[in-house]
Amino acid sequence: MRTLCIVPCGNKKIWEKDINAGPTQAKNVYIGSFAKKCREYAQRFYADSWVILSAKYGFLFPDDIIEGPYNVTFNKKSTSPITIEELSIQAKRKQLSEFNEIVVVGGRNYVKIAKEVFQGKKITEPLSSCAGMGFMMKKLKSAIDHNTLIE
Repeated sequence: MRTLCIVPCGNKKIWEKDINAGPTQAKNVYIGSFAKKCREYAQRFYADSWVILSAKYGFLFPDDIIEGPYNVTFNKKSTSPITIEELSIQAKRKQLSEFNEIVVVGGRNYVKIAKEVFQGKKITEPLSSCAGMGFMMKKLKSAIDHNTLIE
């Protein structure tokens, strides 16, 4: 069984820290603590099969280049986030639809999006039992520290 791990993007980006950063690999763009911890988890347990779900760009492979600052969020339709239809097309084009299981390491909104894009696939949501960001961070940290997948 082939498993794909999807991690969230984040509001805080490299250009806030370094205005001269220029075009940057997706894996280095999102510098908020939650995005970084999700990425660390994905790199540890799904080293060759993880993507970032960006509200602007959709599914990003870790080495994809992002040109510069932007502020698009799934939480505000006025920022024009990528649509489910566009994500579905991307998933096919980038061969993400070929994975049997999708693990979403993120909040409810990311899980909801994944369920719409990957209909009929097994969707695993290891952080769904968490009551908030603090609990998610704690669970991710423990999994990484103990080198154990979140069940």
